[in-house]
Amino acid sequence: MRTPICERLGIEFPIFAFSHCRDVVAAVSRAGGYGVLGVLAFDPDQLEIELAWIDEHCGGRPYGVDLVIPAKYLGKGGGAEATPEHLHSLIPKEHRDFVERLLAEHGVGPLPDAGIPSTAGLNVDANAFDQLEISLAHGASMVVNALGPPPPAVVEKAHAHGALVGALVGSRQHAERQVEIGVDVIVAQGTEAGGHCGEISTMVLVPEVVDAVGERAMVLAAGGIATGRQMAAALALGAQGVWTGSVWLTVADADTPEPALQNLLAASSSDTVRARYITGKPARQLRSAWTDAWSRPDAPEPLPMPLQGILWGEASRRFFRAGNRALANFPVGQIVGRLDTVRTTREVVLDMVTEAVETQERMAALFAQ
Repeated sequence: MRTPICERLGIEFPIFAFSHCRDVVAAVSRAGGYGVLGVLAFDPDQLEIELAWIDEHCGGRPYGVDLVIPAKYLGKGGGAEATPEHLHSLIPKEHRDFVERLLAEHGVGPLPDAGIPSTAGLNVDANAFDQLEISLAHGASMVVNALGPPPPAVVEKAHAHGALVGALVGSRQHAERQVEIGVDVIVAQGTEAGGHCGEISTMVLVPEVVDAVGERAMVLAAGGIATGRQMAAALALGAQGVWTGSVWLTVADADTPEPALQNLLAASSSDTVRARYITGKPARQLRSAWTDAWSRPDAPEPLPMPLQGILWGEASRRFFRAGNRALANFPVGQIVGRLDTVRTTREVVLDMVTEAVETQERMAALFAQ
């Protein structure tokens, strides 16, 4: 189970766990895997608090961070065009009215602090470089960019601190470009995955990426992976480990909002859609009244990043606070159909490892016949 990336990062198991929840990140690292904190939602002050907490609770084990620095988005480069006031002003009245009607249809009222502008979705800007500085100062041993190639400055700074640089890709061509700019870890993410994803399935994508860049970079498999059998399959395809996300939404340590948690536990593998309804870029998410409404013929077109994220962020604060399950969508992959019970993070890690070993032994016995 100790693949080369395990040796490089000093971890026991090649299980990489992406989560926005610090408790999950620390628990996975303590269990022998590698926790990766998604930092998009945190401003620099909040990120300092989150990473300090992880430092205190991860038992000295390594962890990484996941940034979001897409190649194209409104407000790129910072300045006046990236201020919350300016970005809020770009959201058309048509879209705000549509959201208000939808929330009213479901009996969701305003928040008590409705007069305070939401910063949801606004950290996709120069803030990411502050997040990078803070993460490296706390000793993050890998920095991953979730959308597109990381800027050269990110690669250079991470390498200067001895940290690996990772990036998620949805095609062989994307992987080749990432390696050419110095990315060390390629996360080959199939369309089954939750959040931002492409259109190629994991089973097809992983060997294509391994064959293209496996001699120059370490490859992780992502998309539809939550069990030891699936991890064994990923290793058989040539990956050095697995990048997981959805499975951590339903663990006891997670901070998933209760309405979304109940929907996730009840969902089947066909209850997701890949659409731009949360962030403005294609992302797989749980089907709900929110996604159904945006797919209607009379709905406005989703806005570009980060404007759609602002809309969803403000609306989700309201429908989660109201406990409204009908609207409660959430980024999640097709593996959601297997997530029907709440387990501890450590239990999930150890179950994956145990099943992967059993699978390898079963396969070895078949080949020995």
